[in-house]
This record gives sequence, C-alpha cells and structure tokens, in this order.
Amino acid sequence: MRDPNNPCLFCNIKESGLADENALAYVSYDTYPVSELHCLIIPKRHVNDYFELTNDEVISGLKEALSVGVDNAGKSASIIDGFNKNNLIRIPFPAEAENMQKSLRKVGMGKQVDEFELVLNRAAEEAAKEAAPLFLLAIKSMSVKDGLSILKGEDNAATSYLEKSTKDSLYATFRPIVEKALQTVNITKYWSPLASGYNKIPLTTKVNIDLEDYTTEKAMEGLFKLLALEEKKIREEPAARVSNLLKKVFGE
Repeated sequence: MRDPNNPCLFCNIKESGLADENALAYVSYDTYPVSELHCLIIPKRHVNDYFELTNDEVISGLKEALSVGVDNAGKSASIIDGFNKNNLIRIPFPAEAENMQKSLRKVGMGKQVDEFELVLNRAAEEAAKEAAPLFLLAIKSMSVKDGLSILKGEDNAATSYLEKSTKDSLYATFRPIVEKALQTVNITKYWSPLASGYNKIPLTTKVNIDLEDYTTEKAMEGLFKLLALEEKKIREEPAARVSNLLKKVFGE
C-alpha cells in the first residue's frame, strides 16, 4: 500500500526489483516491459524543472536519451529495407565513381548497378543489427563537462556531441562488423563485374574504391541521422520520454 505521506511511486522500491544503482539513480526492471530487458532509470531526488538538476543528473539524462535513441535507430535501420527504402539514409553508388556509374548505364549495365546499390544497403542493414552495443559503449564512456548547455542546445545537440567525441573510436570498432556484413551479402560478386565492365570501356580511368571504408562511413552517417531524429522526438514529444529520468530532465 502506498504511504499517504509520500505519494511518490518510486521512493520505496524493493531491493529485489533493483538491477543496479549509484549515488544519483537506480535501475529497476519494468513491471510491464515494452521490450526484452526494458528498465527504468529513476533518480533519487525530486526536482520541479531542469534548472534544479545537477550537472551529473543532466548528463545522465542526456546519455539515457541517446541510449533510448540508439536502440530505436538500430532497430529501424536493421530491418529489411531499413536503409534501402529510407531516402534519408539510403547508401548510393559511391560519389567518387559517379562517372563509372553513368558510363555503365550507357552501355546497358544499369540493372547491375541497381543490384550493387541494393546489396550495399543490405550490408548496412546487416551491420546495423550489431551497432547498438557499440554505440551504447561509446555513450557510456563519453565525457561531458557541461550537460546543461547540451540540454539547452539544438534538437540534435547530444547526438552531435556524441558523433564529434566518439566517431573515430566507433569507426574502428564498427568497420570489422561492416566488413563481415559485406562478405555475408557477397559484395564482390556484384562489384567485380561492374569494375571489369567499366575498365573495358575505351578512354576510361580505372576506379579503385575502398568499399569497406565507404560502407562503414555511410552506415555510421545513417545511424547518426536516425539518432538525431530520435533525440528530437524525445525533446519534443512527452510520450517518447519512456523513463522517469527522461521525464525529469526533459519535462513531463
């Protein structure tokens, strides 16, 4: 029964329901989870608005928002056509090989070009299945000094900060996953005929594309774009604030 002198639902959580805790908040498994291992991150202090929040609480809220966003972005990008039919993140034929693409279409290899682009996006969708844990690790290790300035910044301020501060390390851990995905979709089968066909066209300059690098960069770019949209949603839509900490930092 709830204590009439303390109407807060979260002030007296039983230890058996705790997954983890620190000085600022505790983690509790949700009684009605919307997905596997769905947890609530609940602060240990009541405040009326974010001006009363400590910098550590704001940073925890920002990281929570990014974590929720990464989970949603990863799920969205990893389904069939998650990249291929989303014009915001679809991976096109490499720009540095634009002349190659145009020449191949002129000699009747347009279908092969389209097939290559499709498989390129299938590889990104496959890699996205394993992206969330890497992004979550980057979020956890991200160092933030002034959380309030990010909170009061642009709709994608937290995403931009994450991208700037962790992109190089994320690339290093994500590239092997992309390379594996490219092997899974057998990208060489689709690229080699294009390169061979193009090299047979008179007066053309051979193109040497690092497909692993290109796909990694574009897949990461797409995931960050989706994450930015998720952050914007959390900032603007109360229903997207799925934990007590998010409600505390971004408002009810």
